[in-house]
Amino acid sequence: MQKVLITGIAGGQGQLVTRKLLQRERGYQVLGIDRRPWETRPRGVGMTLTDVRKRKFEDIVRRERPDTIVHLAGVRHFKAHPAVRHEINVNGTGRVLDFAIAHGVRQVVVLSSSYVYGALPENPYYMDESFPLNSSRTYPEMRDLAEMDMLATAYLWRHPDITVTVLRPVSILGYHIHSTIGRYLKRDRVPTVLGFNPMVQFIHEDDVTEAIVLAVERGVRGAFNVVGPGAVPLHVAVREVGSHSLPLPEPIVRPTIAQLFRWGLYPFPPRAIDFAKYQCTLDGRRFRDATGFTPRYSLAETFASVRS
Repeated sequence: MQKVLITGIAGGQGQLVTRKLLQRERGYQVLGIDRRPWETRPRGVGMTLTDVRKRKFEDIVRRERPDTIVHLAGVRHFKAHPAVRHEINVNGTGRVLDFAIAHGVRQVVVLSSSYVYGALPENPYYMDESFPLNSSRTYPEMRDLAEMDMLATAYLWRHPDITVTVLRPVSILGYHIHSTIGRYLKRDRVPTVLGFNPMVQFIHEDDVTEAIVLAVERGVRGAFNVVGPGAVPLHVAVREVGSHSLPLPEPIVRPTIAQLFRWGLYPFPPRAIDFAKYQCTLDGRRFRDATGFTPRYSLAETFASVRS
């Protein structure tokens, strides 16, 4: 029975991956770590209250000798101080990879994001995995996520004896995953940039879960875009989740969001508004060809999961 250690197991995505692994016929032994308790975890799932920055984490890897580590313990929101985000996302990921190499782990799956590519006016319609990670050029608050992705990719080539898998899903929506894009779309009035209506991609949280489990089962190596069933204009997405677009001139919307972000009244910094101006759409053929992945949820079902 393959043993899988999940970092961030108590989070929404961690819980979904745990349950999906336990449903597989081949059988998995699942354990995890998190800073938060998960009181309702399934029977037989071991869990330790710690995080990847603590000495206890290495002790767990050394003692348990997992076959695979699924690394979900990243900070995606912007409430945390930038230094804390960097310490957890970049330094924490480095520790996960170092301990995996030191203690004989066969595979590490790292969950990244499509946002690492950045939203820029020169972006092509569909970017594959060879496209540079440009988010930090215009969106400095995303630098730690891009560094985390590049660090994992560097280990991929430096250590051919371990399988490193980097997954870059498009915007995740669902009932259990409280993503930044979900909080943005669920507002009664969603600020957009007047004159811009970029194409955007979404994927259901259960499809991301299936992609992670497929990466574990198939043992695929490399960086992969993970996409949903298609792309729609941003204003359509706003309407489909039951909200209303509020188009504002850029000289108004950007400083307004900056002020609200400083006051803690808005979930993301002003540079994020670039994703409401320029497209960041991905080509997911490489992951589909490597694993046979096909999203099960339509865009209509994905938007409905936000409304619920």
